[in-house]
Amino acid sequence: MNPLIKELKGANMDIDMATPKDKILWHQDTCPWNEAEETQDHKCAVKNISLCPYFCGVNYMDILLCCYPHPNPLSEENPVNRGINDGNL
Repeated sequence: MNPLIKELKGANMDIDMATPKDKILWHQDTCPWNEAEETQDHKCAVKNISLCPYFCGVNYMDILLCCYPHPNPLSEENPVNRGINDGNL
């Protein structure tokens, strides 16, 4: 990572890919999970509430990283990542 950029933990934000196109002035892709289920119920992050299991982060500038429909490769529940944060690997 660029030494001028810091990773800051603990962000508490709302992120969705479900805003109706007539409510925003920019292009927004559709959430693939919402699209597959023909709904607008799924949100990437809901402040103080939840984080989508397919949410993999955000890149500059406002590029959402999503792994739907695959298991999240960054999740601690993914067997590949178990133990990374508890010192077992």
